[in-house]
Amino acid sequence: MWKRSTMPRDENNPGPERLQKVLAAAGVGSRRACEDLIYRRRVTVDGRVAQLGDKVDPATAEIMVDGERVITDTRLVYLAFNKPRGVVSTMADEKGRAALGDFLDRVDDRVYHVGRLDADSEGLLLLTNDGTLAHRLMHPSYGVAKTYLCEVTGPLARSAGRRLQAGVELSDGPARVDSFRLVDTLGKTALVELTLHEGRKHIVRRLMEEVGHPVTRLVRTAIGPIRLGDLRPGRTRRLTNAEIAGLFKAVAD
Repeated sequence: MWKRSTMPRDENNPGPERLQKVLAAAGVGSRRACEDLIYRRRVTVDGRVAQLGDKVDPATAEIMVDGERVITDTRLVYLAFNKPRGVVSTMADEKGRAALGDFLDRVDDRVYHVGRLDADSEGLLLLTNDGTLAHRLMHPSYGVAKTYLCEVTGPLARSAGRRLQAGVELSDGPARVDSFRLVDTLGKTALVELTLHEGRKHIVRRLMEEVGHPVTRLVRTAIGPIRLGDLRPGRTRRLTNAEIAGLFKAVAD
């Protein structure tokens, strides 16, 4: 006969709770509104349609509303960070250079960066302690799009965008952008925006160099559905439930 466990209860993981309570705590809506979602069969738990009265473990259950993932594990952290120029994409740097960890004093949970930006580049980095999502976002097979704003030497050749979208040959193989547009012309420089799924090292700088327009400033403005917006350099913000759901959708099997 099995004996009841005498292990102390984990206060950070209280175990199964009523589904509507878990959804309300995740910010989906009031408890009554969440009950209505369950009643109308718009909620699934681990792939099955939920029912009123169901209990779930918020730390382990995969809960979806209208097909979009809802994060119910309060231990998981998802952040957007605007990396300033001159900061290296490591949590700490053995050479004493400014690193990501220098800007995260207010973040209690241990997070790590999803991908990198070189020290001379700026803009959006995602930070999380969700290892599964981070792995998918970085894996080339999922092809999550990234958008960059680049200041390049000009004037911009009319053929540059066409060449980049058609594909150019680099030292480690061909590469292409998904979209390209001229944003502005500033004397002998031009401001361009491009989107691509590539994740190779210095890929944007190498592409622009190949078509004759070296990059003088590079800012990443979006990763999948997450946009940098007006987030100030050196600051972080927590992603919204809708943004997190968008990330899971972007890397769905």
